[in-house]
Amino acid sequence: MSIDARPERASSRLRATTIARYAAGSVGTGGYATLPGLVLTYFLTDNLGVTALLAGIIVTAAKVWDVVIDPVIGAASDRALARTGHRRGMMVAGAFTLPVFFALTFAVPPAFGPVAGAICVLAAFLATATAFSIFQVPYVALPAELTPSYDERTRLLSWRVIALTAAILLFGAGGPELRRLTGDPVTGYLVMGIVAGLVIGLGMLVASRSDERTPISDPGEPSAATIADSTPGIREQYAAGIATLRRSAPFRSLLATFLLQALATGTMLAGAQYVATWVLHSESAVTLLFVALVGPALIATPLWERLSRRTGKERAFTLASILFLIAATSIAAAIWTPGAWIYASVAVAGIAYAGLQALPMAMLPDVISHDERRHGPGRAGTFTGVWTAGETVGFALGATIVAGVLALTGYVSRVAGEASTQPPGAVTGIVICFSIVPAVLLVLSLLTLSRYRLRRADIDGLPAGE
Repeated sequence: MSIDARPERASSRLRATTIARYAAGSVGTGGYATLPGLVLTYFLTDNLGVTALLAGIIVTAAKVWDVVIDPVIGAASDRALARTGHRRGMMVAGAFTLPVFFALTFAVPPAFGPVAGAICVLAAFLATATAFSIFQVPYVALPAELTPSYDERTRLLSWRVIALTAAILLFGAGGPELRRLTGDPVTGYLVMGIVAGLVIGLGMLVASRSDERTPISDPGEPSAATIADSTPGIREQYAAGIATLRRSAPFRSLLATFLLQALATGTMLAGAQYVATWVLHSESAVTLLFVALVGPALIATPLWERLSRRTGKERAFTLASILFLIAATSIAAAIWTPGAWIYASVAVAGIAYAGLQALPMAMLPDVISHDERRHGPGRAGTFTGVWTAGETVGFALGATIVAGVLALTGYVSRVAGEASTQPPGAVTGIVICFSIVPAVLLVLSLLTLSRYRLRRADIDGLPAGE
């Protein structure tokens, strides 16, 4: 029985409605990745009075939970696909539950005290992370199943990244503005959590409609149900994820590269609000930082797609990584001469960031289809479960690095409404988190990317010479 069959597969060209619905999911993923990464640590340290070290532990604990459950959700998604012929049931469940828990994460008032407030935030964010994974893991699995075409996947994922960069602008700039809307940080965070949660859930719900498959009988193909049923237990599900890493060298290379770059961008994201407040001396400057990042990215995404068609995705990805490395390194000068010039470096990073998002996402379906040709279908959810876990680790440890550096350099926490100053060492640490640390991680990612061997001929089945 072929569960991957759908009308689009008769022709490799995807319908515009399918691309639009799939891209809408990035409103959800962009919101979830941006707002907690941007303001959650700051919400804990500068609104609830939680120490920087404890704030880092809270954010990390929630993300580690993601790592634990993502492979399980991936295997469950594969079984749901085998049973129903689609993945949208889990995506809908995540879309309806995430808004509630997301709002509760930012509903904790300073009156609870640092310890109780930290516990409440942790519980709510753990539930939010679970709801997000229930949506995200099957969502990331879809491109490998929507089209077999190397270039169509780039087209599909490019539009997703355009929506993602727009979502980053929407949430990264609009979230802090919503927070300031009421004039009171306590109610401001609550309003931000409610509105953002609803928008995230809506984007997820629309994306769930991009998977409209129905089972089609084809005795000549292996049954995905047979494959899914062979991994019924949690232990077997983790074993399947490990087996995926062992047998697919392209997946190991791509995942390591993406993990390191997620760690780099996660570190910059977690440090952005601190840069705005203590380096640029304006809490609202975080809005301008996001405009500088996302504006160029919106324009650059189609350009990275065109470049990848000419040179190959892996070469375009390498160029984007080098450009991001140069931009991040230049920001280190803010240790000695902070100023508005930082926005220019962030804009260059934004051009590169579009490629860092679009290209690996377009390469992942190639890796999955390459594995299917060698080992049979039915494991896309396992791939994406491991991928989402790796991405989560990157963003989680990014916030952990920032919190750890703040703790080591003597950052002074505060509750809402309090005034405070920071020692020079803490301000230097903030700049390092926003520049040197990401640059080092980009260098490491270039080493892992150099081991990626898949090319167009491996995916489209063309002779090597073509």
